[in-house]
Amino acid sequence: DPEMSRGLGDVYKRQIYLYMKTKFSIIFMWLFTILFISCDKLDLYPEDSLSPTTYFKNENELQLYSNQFYYNILPTAADIYKDNADVLIVSPLDDEVTGQRIIPSTGGGWNWEALRSLNFLLENSHNCEDQDVRNKYDAITRFFRAYFYFKKVQRFGDVPWYDKVLDSSDAELLYKPRDSREFVMQKIIEDLDFAITTLSKEKELYRVSKWAALALKSRVCLFEGTFRKYHGIADYEKYLDACITASDDFMKNSGYSLYKTGSTPYQTLFSSLNAIQQEIVLARDYNGTLNIRHDVQGFENTASKGRPGLSKKIVNMYLNKNGSRFTDMQGYATKVFFDECQNRDPRLAQTIRTPGYIRPGETKQSGPNFSSAMTGYHLIKYSGATKYDVGDTSENDFPIFRTAEVFLNYVEAKAERGTLEQNDIDRTIKLIRDRVGMPNLNMSDANTDPDPYLLNVYPNVSETNKGVILEIRRERVIELLMEGFRYYDLMRWKAGSCMDDEFLGMYFPGPGNYDLNHDGTIDVCLYKGAKPGGVNALEYLEIGVTVELTEGESGNVICYKDVPRQWNEERDYLYPIPRQDRILTNGALTQNPGWNDNLNF
Repeated sequence: DPEMSRGLGDVYKRQIYLYMKTKFSIIFMWLFTILFISCDKLDLYPEDSLSPTTYFKNENELQLYSNQFYYNILPTAADIYKDNADVLIVSPLDDEVTGQRIIPSTGGGWNWEALRSLNFLLENSHNCEDQDVRNKYDAITRFFRAYFYFKKVQRFGDVPWYDKVLDSSDAELLYKPRDSREFVMQKIIEDLDFAITTLSKEKELYRVSKWAALALKSRVCLFEGTFRKYHGIADYEKYLDACITASDDFMKNSGYSLYKTGSTPYQTLFSSLNAIQQEIVLARDYNGTLNIRHDVQGFENTASKGRPGLSKKIVNMYLNKNGSRFTDMQGYATKVFFDECQNRDPRLAQTIRTPGYIRPGETKQSGPNFSSAMTGYHLIKYSGATKYDVGDTSENDFPIFRTAEVFLNYVEAKAERGTLEQNDIDRTIKLIRDRVGMPNLNMSDANTDPDPYLLNVYPNVSETNKGVILEIRRERVIELLMEGFRYYDLMRWKAGSCMDDEFLGMYFPGPGNYDLNHDGTIDVCLYKGAKPGGVNALEYLEIGVTVELTEGESGNVICYKDVPRQWNEERDYLYPIPRQDRILTNGALTQNPGWNDNLNF
C-alpha cells in the first residue's frame, strides 16, 4: 500500500531526525572528525564514546547506524533529474559536456568517507548475537558497498579495493596502487550476491530488499558488459550473462509490474507525491512536513535555475503514434512545434509541454516558455501543482530503481549478447509501450531496416542485432529520460562524441508571431531589429540577441553557438585521479590515460 509505505518512510526519517538530536551525536562526532580532518578519510579510528565493543549489540543500533547509508550513498533528486549530457540543454554546461574538465588537486569524486563507515559496521556487526539480524545488516551494508564501488568504477575505472577499516599503521594499504577493474568488479558481484541471497523478499519502498539488490546487479552488469564490449576489454560476455540472469530472476519472481492506472500513467508515476510501489523498487523519500524537499519543479519552471530544455535530437527520436519513425517523414526537420507534436509517442506529451497541456489545478492551456526552457521544449516530468514552482519546495519521491529499467537492461543485454528473440521483446519493451498505447517493436523489421537517424547518432553500434539495438537505445532514452542514466549510457556505448553535436531546439521558419500550442494566444514574437509594436505576445525573442537560429533568420534555435566543445576520445571516458592523491602515494596511484598532471611517476 503506497500510503503505508510512505508512512514507514516517514517513521524512518523521524528516527534519523530524533537520533541526530540524541544518540547520533555520539556517532557523528567521529564521522565529522573523519570528514574534516583526514586527508584520504581512510586512516582515522573513532576515539570517542562509540566503542566497537559496546555498540552494534542489537537490531536497533545496527539500523540506526545504517540509516546514514541511505542518506549519504544513494543519489539525491538533483543527481537524478539534472540528466543533461546531450539530452537536456542547461545553463551552465557541465565541464564533462564542454570538455573543460581539469585534474583537481583533491576531491573530484575521489572520496572515501562512506566506505570507512560501511567497513566499520561490517567489522563490528558480530557484536550482535542474533545471527539473522546480523546477516540482514551485513547484507544491507554490502549492498551499499557494492553501490559505492560501482560508482567509483564508472568514474575512474581501476580503483583500490578496501574491505577493512584502516588505521595509521596500515601504511602499505593506505598507499597501495589501484586494483584491477576485474578484481573490483568481482568483489562488487560478491557483495551483491550476498545481499540477494540474504535480504528479505518483502517489498520495501524506502529500504533495501532482495529486489533492490537484483535491480542493482542488473544495472551494474549491463554497464560493465557493454562498457567492456565497446571499449575492447575482455570478458564482456560474462557480465551480460549475469545481467540477463539477474533481470530474469527479478521479472519472474519479484511481483513488480508497470504502473498503468489512469489516462497518463507514465506522467503520474513521476509526479505522484508518494512513490508507487507497484513499479518502483527503491525510492528516495521526500516530505514537506519534515522539511525534506528538492527543486525539480523550480528547475523546470524558473528562469534562474538553468533553463533546461529537451534537445531537438531527442525529440526527433520519439516515434509516431502508429510506431513509424518520425525522422522518415518528409520535411520532419522543418516542422513547426505544433505540427511535430501531432500523433507522437504519448510519452512526449507526458515529458514536455505540448499542445493541449494544462497544468495541474488550472483550466487553460500552458504553452512552452523560453524563459524557462532555452530550447523551447519545456519539461514537465515530475511536475505537479503550480505551488511547487517556488524553489526547493517539491516533495514528490524520486525513484532510484524501477521495474521498467530492469526490463530495458534485460533486453539490451540479450541483444548485445546475440541471444535476443522476439519473445524477449514481448515480455519487456512491449509492456513498456503497452502502457502508453504504442505498437510493439518487431525484431526482424528493426534488423532488416536499421534507422538511419539513429545510426548517425550511434555509428559504432554492434553489427549483430544492429537495428534492434538502436531501437532499444531509442526506448531507453525516452523511457528513462531525467532519471540519471544518459551520461553513463554514452560512456558505456563509447558514444561520448554525442556531446559534440549541435545543441538545437525548436524550428522557426522566420520572424513572426507564433501561437505554439494553437490556443489563441501569441506565445512568441520572433523579430529582427526593432521590436514590433501592437503585438500582445507572452515572450519577445530578438534574433541574434536573445535567440540564435541555425540559418540566421530561420532554422532551429541553437544553444551555445560560440561555446567550444571537444570530446576527447582518448581521455574523457574516465575521470582523472586527483594530483595530491598521486603525490601522497608517491605515484603508486597511476593516472588515467590522456590526463597529464605533470608528475614524473
